[in-house]
Amino acid sequence: MGGSGCRPGAYLVHLWPPHLAFSDHHPWDLGPHSGPALLVSLASEVQDLHLAQRKEMATGFSKGPTLGLLPDVPSLMETLSYSYCYVGIMTGPFFRYRTYLDWLEQPFPGAVPSLRPLLRRAWPAPLFGLLFLLSSHLFPLEAVREDAFYARPLPARLFYMIPVFFAFRMRFYVAWIAAECGCIAAGFGAYPVAAKARAGGGPTLQCPTPSSPEKAAALEYDYETIRNIDCYSTDFCVRVRDGMRYWNMTVQWWLAQYVYKSAPVRSYVLRSAWTMLMSAYWHGLHPGYYLSFLTIPLCLAAEGRLESALRGRLSPGGQKAWDWVHWFMKMRAYDYMCMGFVLLSLWDTLRYWASIYFCVHLVALVALGLGLALGGGSPSQRKAAPQASGLTPEKLREE
Repeated sequence: MGGSGCRPGAYLVHLWPPHLAFSDHHPWDLGPHSGPALLVSLASEVQDLHLAQRKEMATGFSKGPTLGLLPDVPSLMETLSYSYCYVGIMTGPFFRYRTYLDWLEQPFPGAVPSLRPLLRRAWPAPLFGLLFLLSSHLFPLEAVREDAFYARPLPARLFYMIPVFFAFRMRFYVAWIAAECGCIAAGFGAYPVAAKARAGGGPTLQCPTPSSPEKAAALEYDYETIRNIDCYSTDFCVRVRDGMRYWNMTVQWWLAQYVYKSAPVRSYVLRSAWTMLMSAYWHGLHPGYYLSFLTIPLCLAAEGRLESALRGRLSPGGQKAWDWVHWFMKMRAYDYMCMGFVLLSLWDTLRYWASIYFCVHLVALVALGLGLALGGGSPSQRKAAPQASGLTPEKLREE
């Protein structure tokens, strides 16, 4: 591999694929494309390689292969090949250069299963597609832009955001499942289960490379590295915070790694606000993105303070009831924020929110005030606290 003398990331910012610009609104638009994200990630990986090389030179001791570290700085041609890789070029998922390289250098690609994992992943997509077509037909978004909509009674206006967000979710579920299936069909992002791969980041444990096709075939593989959506967990996790984690998972990893961790503040809520601001900018310049994304930190602060103040004081039965109410409110918060995301304009978003009296903002402010009054801790102080229970499998409650 060439180009090892290049300054880390020096040429990367000039290589954004021109057709992967920021998104414009379209019925099947999937938000920010992955081209720029790939190159930001690659620049970081190159920097990590240079730091490891300097450390090795300073100590005079070579530790051997390091998990996730590049073997060398990619050349210009290799960077272009990564940027324009057909896997995920339109809808994602995001993947690191290390993942791309592992795919190219897979020693026994014939031993990596693809058909069965693909069928297991693809089976819900037709159902989600039908639900999207049905819900978007019965509850068209354009109705919210018409004056006649605001003559409807308040309960009807409140209800309407629920099917709009339902159609929104079904649309993304279909598109992201299809994108994952494209990766699986190519054997892209497959790692042994023992590597405990994370969406976006890849393996978290080092696994020895199999020495023969038989040994490679005997391993159990998964495609967690390119998993972009956990539909069940998105719908049925309890908290706003967890809902973010299971949506657009590979990009969530990217945001956490390159935006959240480098935020100029230490508070969890303020870091989240910084991350949401960057995410809104990444999506585009429509005001609805900013109104929606910047509502999330308020919801995070409110649920964190109130849960910290009250949930632990309840009986087990009371905690289960709390979790069901919390889940219901989480879904309504996302319904509400989705309206800004799909209406896009400042006028349309504020008009709809005003017609339902900015209810989620008001409920969040009341919950935040109540949590503060009762002495609830901030979300960043509650990492050791028990998680919300009952609505999802145990793995959904891991921090």
